[in-house]
Amino acid sequence: MTAWILFLALIALFLALDLGVFNKTPHIISSKEAGIWTGIWVAISFLFSGVVYWLYGTDYIANPTALSQTDAALKFITGYLIEKSLSIDNIFVIAIIFASFKIPQKYQHRVLFWGILGAIVLRGLMIWLGVTIINKFNWITYVFGAFLLFTALKMLFRGESENFNPKKSFVYRNIRKIIPITLHMEGEHFFVQKRHLTVATPLFVALIIIEVMDVMFAVDSVPAILAITSDPFLVFTSNILAILGLRSMYFFLANMLEKFSYLEYSLIAILTFVGIKMLIIHHYVFPEWFSLGFIVLTLIIGVLVSLKMSKKEE
Repeated sequence: MTAWILFLALIALFLALDLGVFNKTPHIISSKEAGIWTGIWVAISFLFSGVVYWLYGTDYIANPTALSQTDAALKFITGYLIEKSLSIDNIFVIAIIFASFKIPQKYQHRVLFWGILGAIVLRGLMIWLGVTIINKFNWITYVFGAFLLFTALKMLFRGESENFNPKKSFVYRNIRKIIPITLHMEGEHFFVQKRHLTVATPLFVALIIIEVMDVMFAVDSVPAILAITSDPFLVFTSNILAILGLRSMYFFLANMLEKFSYLEYSLIAILTFVGIKMLIIHHYVFPEWFSLGFIVLTLIIGVLVSLKMSKKEE
């Protein structure tokens, strides 16, 4: 439990510093600030791959899959990149939610902070459940693989008309049944008192919808990482570190999402690859360097094509 306790303590420290020190006062996060923090989170994650390499050569962590140090580090990086790339779709949805409820930029970080805190708990439960199922029922890998291929095909053939409207969502309609909602912002508060009633503000509504949407995205991303490894420590740490960097990446990319529209095809290719990998995992296992190389190359191609097409359109 030593490695788990230290990792969770590290995450708690990061979150405390984030809200209590660096973002104590609500402010608009500039693209420059977001870019710096995105770089910091990516650097921390890649440095942690070195920690993973060291841990799997010690007795500080249970290693039921008997992974070598190199394989463990490569699996961590591959899982991290998968989660990071799949979170791009999440960023599009978060931008729509904030625009729909007219959340001021200076309060968006607060919503994302609590959203990610909830996501850590929910992802942890989903990862535990996924690892348990895979270890108990080997055939479930075929189900996960088929589901990922279905998701890739759905992304490929979905039309432009399939736009998400938060105010017409199932979540929003049911929140209104449970608690009154005010359409006016009340500073950074999630709840306010009005005429002896506790009323939810747009910040709280946006938070709940973001949480629910994150669970829906996790249904894709967790099986995708489980296609790389069923080692619970690697799955959890790679997933959580990718999530922690989601806020800064959102503020960095929020104003540039249109320029990276072709990245969706990279995500489709990645989902297809990990789906196929899961379907044939009992017959053939791709080398770790191949999986990592495919994901990196696919993302690079997606970025380059997006930038090139964006310049042509301009």
